[in-house]
Amino acid sequence: MQVETAGTDPAVPAGVTDPDPSTGLTESEAQRRIAEYGENILSEEHVGLARRLLGFLWGPIPWMIEISALLSAVLGHWADLVVIVLMLLINAAVGFWQEYKADTAIEALKQRLALSARVKRDGIWRDIPARRLVPGDLVAIRLGNIVPADVTLIAGDYLSVDQSALTGESLPVEKKRGDSAYSGSIARQGEMSAVVTATGMRTYFGRTAQLVEQAGAVSHFQRAVLRIGNFLILTSAALVIVIVIAGLFQHNALLEMVQFALILAVASIPVALPAVLSVTLAVGAERLARLKAIVSRLVAIEELAGMDTLCSDKTGTLTRNELTLGSVVAAPGFSVAQLLEAATLASQREAPDAIDAAILAAGPAAQMLSGYHLRSFRPFDPVAKRTEAQFEHDGRTVKVAKGAPQVIVELSAPEPGQRAAILAEVDQAAAKGYRTLAVARDEGGGWRFLGLLPLFDPPREDSAATIRATRAMGIDIKMVTGDHEAIARQIAGELDLGRNIVVADALFGEHAPAQALDQVLSADGFARVFPEHKFQIVKALQARGRIVGMTGDGVNDAPALKQADIGIAVSGATDAARAAAALILTAPGLSVITTAIEEARRIFARMTSYGTYRIAETIRLILFMTASILIYNFYPVTTIMVVLLALLNDIPIMMIAYDHAPVARGPVRWDMPRVLTVAGALGLYGVFESFVLYWIARDLLHLAGPLLQAVIFLKLLVSGHMTIYLTRNRGWAWQRPWPSWKLVVPCELTQLAGTLIVVYGVAMTPIGWGLAAFVWGYTVVSFFVANAVKVATHGLLDQRMGSHARHLRRVESPLAAPAREVPRR
Repeated sequence: MQVETAGTDPAVPAGVTDPDPSTGLTESEAQRRIAEYGENILSEEHVGLARRLLGFLWGPIPWMIEISALLSAVLGHWADLVVIVLMLLINAAVGFWQEYKADTAIEALKQRLALSARVKRDGIWRDIPARRLVPGDLVAIRLGNIVPADVTLIAGDYLSVDQSALTGESLPVEKKRGDSAYSGSIARQGEMSAVVTATGMRTYFGRTAQLVEQAGAVSHFQRAVLRIGNFLILTSAALVIVIVIAGLFQHNALLEMVQFALILAVASIPVALPAVLSVTLAVGAERLARLKAIVSRLVAIEELAGMDTLCSDKTGTLTRNELTLGSVVAAPGFSVAQLLEAATLASQREAPDAIDAAILAAGPAAQMLSGYHLRSFRPFDPVAKRTEAQFEHDGRTVKVAKGAPQVIVELSAPEPGQRAAILAEVDQAAAKGYRTLAVARDEGGGWRFLGLLPLFDPPREDSAATIRATRAMGIDIKMVTGDHEAIARQIAGELDLGRNIVVADALFGEHAPAQALDQVLSADGFARVFPEHKFQIVKALQARGRIVGMTGDGVNDAPALKQADIGIAVSGATDAARAAAALILTAPGLSVITTAIEEARRIFARMTSYGTYRIAETIRLILFMTASILIYNFYPVTTIMVVLLALLNDIPIMMIAYDHAPVARGPVRWDMPRVLTVAGALGLYGVFESFVLYWIARDLLHLAGPLLQAVIFLKLLVSGHMTIYLTRNRGWAWQRPWPSWKLVVPCELTQLAGTLIVVYGVAMTPIGWGLAAFVWGYTVVSFFVANAVKVATHGLLDQRMGSHARHLRRVESPLAAPAREVPRR
C-alpha cells in the first residue's frame, strides 16, 4: 500500500527538519516551534462552558419541565412556577456537575496514560511528554515504543516497524536510514534515532483520523444501564398514561392534569441514571489510579470486578524481577574473570535491563574496561535471542555475545561432548529454578564458548500471601512464563501455586491433544510460553466461559491483552502493551492487581445499589400515585410536592459514588433478574406501607385534603432516603461497612429540610411537629420491616440458585463420568 512520506507536508519547511545531530534543538527553539506548529496531539472538539450549560436546558426531559412551568404561569400557580423553574435549574446544574466530574476524571486518566518520548535537546537526551515534540526534534525509538510522531530515520542499524493499523500491511516493515516511520506505528525490533518531520494533525495518522469515525461496541455496563432505563421509562410512561385517562373520565381540569402528569413523569424517569453511574465509575477510577492501577476506559472496571481467572506473568509480578547471579560456570580453558569480562562487555551500561544490571553488579568496573572502544551494539530481541557487541581492543576487533544457551551453543559450535555437557548443566540449573545465559567471544578466529551465567529471580515476599488472598476472592490464578517448566515448577512450589505446569507448545502445537481445552482449564501454570501462546490461552479459557485477565509487558503481548476481558499491562510495560491493555499498573507485584479487584467490586456494588434504589423508588412512587387516583380519585401529592421530592432526592443520589461499599467474596456480574426482583419487592412493599399510612391518616386521624397530602409527602421523602440505606448491601442495614459520612450527611440534611418544609408549611399546609414525629416513627418502624423483606428476598433467590446448582451437578455427574474414564487397549 502506498502512503505519502511524512516529509512531504508543505506546512513544515525542509530546513526545519535538519537539526544538528550532536545537540538536537535548543529548548528555546523547541518552545518557539510549539507556538508555531502546536502540540503533538490530535485535535478534539471542545464545547464551551455556556453551550454545555444550555445543553442541559434542551432535550425531552427539560422540555417537559419547561412546558410544566409554562402551564403554571397560564394557570396562575406562581409558587409552582418558582419551584418548577428552580427544579429545571438545579437539574441542569446537577447534570453539568456530573458530566464535569466524569470528564475531569477521564482527562486525568488520559494524562497518566500519555506517551513519553526520548528526545535530544541542548545536547542532552531526556524523556518528555510526546505532546511536546516539534518538527526537527531528534528522538530515539526502541523495541516496543509507539512512534510518537512522523519521523525520518537518520542513525542506527535497523528498525522493524508494525504499521498494520495505519497501512493495512500484515507484516512488519524493515526500515533503514532515510526511511520514514509514521506516528502510531510500533517498533517490533531494533533501535534507531530519527528526526521528527510532522506532528499532531499533520501526521499520516492525524490526517487519517480526520477521515475515520470509529464505532464502539456496547459494553455489559452500557447494556445494563439501557435495560434499567428502558424498564423504568416504559413503566413510568404506561402508568402516567393511565393517570391521564383516569383524569379524563373523572372530569379533572385538563391543563392541571397535564401539568401533573408531566412533572410525575420527570420525577419517575431515571434522567440521572447514566450520569450517576458514569460518575460512580469515574470517581472509582480516580481511586484505582491512587492505588497504582489506571484504567484506560471506565467500563473496564466492570470486567475487572467480574474477572474469575487471572493469568499472571511470573517475572516481576510473582517474582522480584531482581536477578541475582549464581555460581558462574566457566568453560574449560577460560577463567571466571574472562567470562564475566565478556558478559559485562555484552551488557548495556547506560540503560541496563534486569539481566544486564545483575551482570554489571558482579562484573569488572567500567574503568577496568577502558581499553575497549565500542564500535557497534545490537540489543537483545525476541528473534535473535542474543545481545552482540563489537569493540576495538589493542588494535584488534573483538566481538562478544550473550543470550539463550541454545543460541550461543549454535553460534560457537563446540564439540559434541562439550555441547551435551553444556545442555546438561543448563537442565541441572533449571531444576533448581535458575535461568541460564551463555557467553561467547570472537577475536578473529571464530566464536568460542566461554561459559554459563546462572541467574535467579526470587519470589516476592508478598506473593504467597497475595495468591492465597486472591484465591479466597474466587479467582483462579495461573502462572504464565517463558522460562523452562523446571523453573516454573520451582517457583510455583514455593508460592503454593500448584505444580501442574504445562508446556504451552504441547497444548497448541501441531500435535495438540483433543482434550487441550480441559488441560488449559486444569493447569496451574504454563511454561515456555511465547506471545502467540498467551493469545491462545486466553481464547481457550474464554471458550469455557471464563472472564479472563491476562498480564503482559512486551510489544508481542498486545494481541493477548486486547483479547482478554481485562488486559493488564504490568509496571514497566512497553508503550504497545499499555495501549492494548484495559488496566495499566504503575507499581510491581500481584498485590496491586488484587487491590484493584477489591476496589472494582466496591464500585460495582455502588452501581448495583443505585440501580436497585432507582427502580424501587420509581415503582413505589408511580404505582402508589396511580392506584390512589384510580381507586380513591385522590391525588396523594400535589405538583409542587412531586417537584420537591425530585429535588431533595437528587442531592444524596450524587453521593452514592463516595459511599463505603462491601467487597463481594467472588466475581460479580450484572444480575438483572436479582436487581429487578429485589427492587420490585421493595417497591411493592413501599406501595403497601404508603397505603397503610394513608388509611391511618384518613380513617383514624381523620385527616383530609391538603393536610393528608402533606403527611404523605413527608412519608415518601423520608422512606425514599431510607431506601438508599437499604439497597447498600444484601444483609441488614446496620451491618458493616457502615455508610460513609459523605452519604449520611446529605441524606439527613435533605430529610431535615423536607421535615421543616412540611412542619412550617412552605408551599403546602403545615402539619406541626406532632404529626411529623408520628410520620417519622411510622417510617422508621416500616424501614425495619422493609429490611426484612429485602433480606428474605435475597435469601429466597440464593436458595433458588443453590437448588439449581445442585440439580445441575446431579444431572452432569453421570454424563461426565464416562468422559473421565481412560480407555484400555
